[in-house]
Amino acid sequence: MSRSSRVRIQTAAFDTAAVIDALRADNPAIGAIASFIGLMRDVNDGSPVSAMTLEHYPGMTEKAIEAIVAEAEGRWDLMGVTVIHRVGELRPSDPIVLVAVASAHRGDAFQACEFIMDFLKTRAPLWKKEQVPDGARWVDSRTSDDRAARRWKA
Repeated sequence: MSRSSRVRIQTAAFDTAAVIDALRADNPAIGAIASFIGLMRDVNDGSPVSAMTLEHYPGMTEKAIEAIVAEAEGRWDLMGVTVIHRVGELRPSDPIVLVAVASAHRGDAFQACEFIMDFLKTRAPLWKKEQVPDGARWVDSRTSDDRAARRWKA
């Protein structure tokens, strides 16, 4: 079980260095931190995207992400996990999500980070609406995300 797990949903940008510093603070047993930062792209499905609005269901979203983190903690020996997901309006190149995982060894950190990200894409109740030249469109889930999550089934 990890020493420190935090899940945050927020509109503000995050400071990756500060998050990682807090995750490893005063714990010399941590030997690895793996992180993933998802950024907003300016093109999706062949169309330019000028902005994206991320919506969520407060309370439900945090609980769903906490359950994903708990599942990762049950599979790997973790010493801390932080997941930050932004909501609201974002622009191309804006950071959307940060997953940071601390463990004694890199294998656990890498695998847990990838697992958490794969399940964020398929289990977290978040909805994306993109602004494209023809107006606004909701983004459908991708079959590639479902395939990525299925590979973790034990």
